[in-house]
Amino acid sequence: MHASISCSPSWVSDGTSLVTGALVTGASAGIGNAFASQLAARGNDVVLVARDRARLEAMAAELAARHRVAVEVLAADLTDPAQLASVEGRLADRDRPVDVLVNNAGYGTNGDFAQLDRDTEAREIGLNVVALVRLTHAALAPMLERGRGAVLNVGSLAGGQPTPGNATYGATKAFVSSFTQSVHEELRGSGVHVTVVCPGFTRTEFQGRAGIDSSKVPGFLWQSAEEVAAGALDALDHNRAVYVPGTLNRLTAAVVSALPDALTRRVAGFIVAQAE
Repeated sequence: MHASISCSPSWVSDGTSLVTGALVTGASAGIGNAFASQLAARGNDVVLVARDRARLEAMAAELAARHRVAVEVLAADLTDPAQLASVEGRLADRDRPVDVLVNNAGYGTNGDFAQLDRDTEAREIGLNVVALVRLTHAALAPMLERGRGAVLNVGSLAGGQPTPGNATYGATKAFVSSFTQSVHEELRGSGVHVTVVCPGFTRTEFQGRAGIDSSKVPGFLWQSAEEVAAGALDALDHNRAVYVPGTLNRLTAAVVSALPDALTRRVAGFIVAQAE
């Protein structure tokens, strides 16, 4: 990677001209696409990771032409151990440093857990949890050696409460939030920033792929992927442990955290039942 940055974010340990590389998983669409675009606009060279090589190559050409940065395509299915290992190896490459890791790849399933496919649920945990943990670990060693770097993990507002109808998804995002906050505290003062972003309803392909009917969700509850990414990167710059984008989402998170689990799970179950 050979692009220089015009304005060093706060997680860079000094203010000198510095080559900076970012790696974004789930980069081909949605919030991941927005992260990659905004990081490239900041002057970062970018490694794009997702399964769809054709989409990644088209995106790489566009970002390279628009922002004059180096863009690398790394097509990988992160639920496949060998392909996941290839991305771990890229993060650990000291000769091509990655100073920003965005763990965005993930998916959700919809329906009563007992009726869902067991292997699909296991793959969901593999992608949302196992891959995120392994990639974070792979990135941290070289970042800590350099005394700078940043890891941004994409959680969800769903991780803050029981989620009947999305039981596995909500549980994986609860893990992401707890894990990220713990690592954030462990690395305090190290020069490495670690943040979890917990979006609410965001206009992406996620709902359609998960089989979720979101047609009854009021328009004012939605945010764009670009809004979420911009706020999350700002939070990462300032080394905030947790960032919940959107005033209504922050209010929801605060209210839910103050209520007993017995109440929140029953309310969530009632809402799911009414939507069916």
